Amino acid sequence: MKILFTGSEMAPLARTGGLGDVLEALPGALAARGHEVSVVIPCYRGFPEDTHLGVRSTGVEIPVSIGTKRVTAEILECTAPNGVQVFLVRADEYFDRASLYGEHGRAYDDNAERFIYFSRAVVELARRVMPPPDIIHVHDWQSALVPVLIKDRKLPFKTVLTIHNLAFQGSFWGLDFGLTHLPGHFFSASGVEYYGNLNLLKGGILYADAVTTVSERYAREIQTPEGGSGLDAVVRENAHKLTGILNGVDYSVWNPETDAMLPKHFTSRKLAGKKVCREALLEKCGLAPNPSGPVFVMATRLAEQKGITLLFPLLDRLLADDVRLVILGEGEPAYERELLLASRRHPERFAFRPSMEEPFVHLIYAGGDAFLVPSHFEPCGLGAMYALKYGALPVAHATGGLYETIQDYDPTNETGHGFLFYDYTSEALWDALIRVRLSFNDGPQWLSLQKRAMACDFSWKKAVPRYESVYERALHGA
Repeated sequence: MKILFTGSEMAPLARTGGLGDVLEALPGALAARGHEVSVVIPCYRGFPEDTHLGVRSTGVEIPVSIGTKRVTAEILECTAPNGVQVFLVRADEYFDRASLYGEHGRAYDDNAERFIYFSRAVVELARRVMPPPDIIHVHDWQSALVPVLIKDRKLPFKTVLTIHNLAFQGSFWGLDFGLTHLPGHFFSASGVEYYGNLNLLKGGILYADAVTTVSERYAREIQTPEGGSGLDAVVRENAHKLTGILNGVDYSVWNPETDAMLPKHFTSRKLAGKKVCREALLEKCGLAPNPSGPVFVMATRLAEQKGITLLFPLLDRLLADDVRLVILGEGEPAYERELLLASRRHPERFAFRPSMEEPFVHLIYAGGDAFLVPSHFEPCGLGAMYALKYGALPVAHATGGLYETIQDYDPTNETGHGFLFYDYTSEALWDALIRVRLSFNDGPQWLSLQKRAMACDFSWKKAVPRYESVYERALHGA
């Protein structure tokens, strides 16, 4: 099949989380099975000048109408490290900015205009690509308008929408509907209108030929009032075209045996390198070496969803013990301040870095003993999959993809490879942390846990055939 992917991120070019990782790995996995795959993302600041990307002009310029304006999109291209062709939509007034979505904890005021423009540019590009794509696979709200535009114009493409996080819907005030150039009847209950607002993700759910989420459990959760973020009724009405597919991991990138960003490689059979990475992490963060307890790590977006508020009441209690804690993340300024103050109270035991630099993230997984994922909800939980491969045992709330990914440790039967808690409370998290501490004290037991964790296989080879099946059904109208 000929498949055109589009979204707002693609690692390693632009990444804020799992969306970028999927837009890197899934197209590469499909291309390896013989499909013709390309990706379209915005041309963000610095892309054309980055010599590593090898960006070149296609010579194509597309005038795109947006509201009362016409802004020309210059189409550039490069080749991703996995060999996939990447088209870049260059419009500097929209994408030549310091960040992808906003700065200083606040979204850009014109995000509706930016990504409506991007979606319209993608449709125009798809009309010009030769040979034309069979499937256009869009991701999250930033490109969710594409299926609506295609249905309106009766273009011969089938569309698939993947929802990575239903909480982010691209909801803007109703007057922004004029930017879409859609007929007025689309701004209705059967279109992109939702309680008077323009809701881009709702439009994608309604008009895509197929919808997927990033785990089977999350596909069920978003059909409930508790997990549907206000769109549960819309999701239930379209459940006939909804499929949950657990994300995979690109082990050519996330593998401690070959990871070029680590000071020392290691495997489940030879774990000496993990100790070197642990020491390197503590040294890099300026923490005291050789703790008697585990090194807890966390790499996350600092948002309420990620459960960071569960951890705040426990910080002083946790760090009274001889353990170490390293948290890497950016997000809510209030959360950053709270973590910074705690790190100053415990300078030898806790380090916080408001950063998500790629080498640092890899070192976090390699140097950590236990990886914290206390999320209120988690559609997939790629971070936990990475942590398992690097022998950092996940401590997680049993929700969404985390429940599918992590098997809770049972010391009676010696099964499991992580520590789950079921009530979304600080005390439930604390009980899980105590279980980690007790298991860590038993060296052979901890070693067995690490080996089971590192043996887990979440490669894309399981997910890709399921995506192929979704594409086939979309193409044949099933």
